[in-house]
Amino acid sequence: MNLNELRDNDGARYRKKRLGRGIGSGKGKTSGKGVKGQKAREGVSLNGFEGGQLPLYRRMPKRGFKNIFRKVYAPVNLDAVEKAIADGKLDAASVNEENLHKAGLIGSGRYAGVRLLARGEISRAIMVEVSGASAAAVAAVEKAGGSIKTTVAKAEEAPAA
Repeated sequence: MNLNELRDNDGARYRKKRLGRGIGSGKGKTSGKGVKGQKAREGVSLNGFEGGQLPLYRRMPKRGFKNIFRKVYAPVNLDAVEKAIADGKLDAASVNEENLHKAGLIGSGRYAGVRLLARGEISRAIMVEVSGASAAAVAAVEKAGGSIKTTVAKAEEAPAA
């Protein structure tokens, strides 16, 4: 086989739809866009428009509230930290948010920080600095001889009225 004999598989490439090439082509004159008006033009922006009728998104009831300032924390469990340390991806002496990201335990989403959770066991003393940690995770790390430093202060509980 030579280079000049290489071909795509059948059906791998589709022919471009040739618009406006005469009435006999089936896509001539108006190029399949009907007749006149806004929708026959380029740059149509009619998403949700129902011809003057009240659109569906305005007819439906609205419920709830979406806080656009909400902080989302990346969850990291103790078993994942233990495995990363055992695999040599993470140093037990300095487990912080930057090192957790480099080790691949945190995705690249928009996170306000890292929250350490207590799933799994930790068998060695580790020094952890994260945004937050569950009470069970703090207890498990301290039981293993390590320490946790959280950078985000807990919200004060409102006094009962």
